[in-house]
Amino acid sequence: MSLGRLLAVATALLMAIACGGLALGIGVVLDPVLRDLLGTLGLSGLEAVLSDLAEGYAPDPGMIEGALNLGRAILLLVAVPPALNAVVGEVLRFRSLAWYGGATGLLTALLPWLMRGGAGPAGAGEGRVTAILFCAGGVAGLVYWLAAGRFAGRGAPTMCAAPRR
Repeated sequence: MSLGRLLAVATALLMAIACGGLALGIGVVLDPVLRDLLGTLGLSGLEAVLSDLAEGYAPDPGMIEGALNLGRAILLLVAVPPALNAVVGEVLRFRSLAWYGGATGLLTALLPWLMRGGAGPAGAGEGRVTAILFCAGGVAGLVYWLAAGRFAGRGAPTMCAAPRR
């Protein structure tokens, strides 16, 4: 793999991760149950931390740990599937839109189930969450495909001279 291709893959991954995170955020805001949960948990926690800071107290360590854990979970959901599928696609020289979009969406949607050990459904709204995760992963995969995946496995470009007459 040439240095230019490596740079293209890294740039495409950064764009894919950003777009996947944005799609996940939009999906969470559009889903009424997740929006209410985020409003209840997120705003009350943010208000508690901000009020402690405004009064000159150090924030609660549990709140900081919770925010760090949430950040790690989001990073795991939006960064690992596109990176894994990009590596597999580059090594196997896949250029298929279905591979990058579909496989990234499927892996993103299955990741919470795999982390739980394949246990049964955790709640009633899990289908909606799985659909949101699939869409976020699909967006990340499609962005990667547009930026770099459709050129996977091609050799270095060569210049051809025009035939002389």
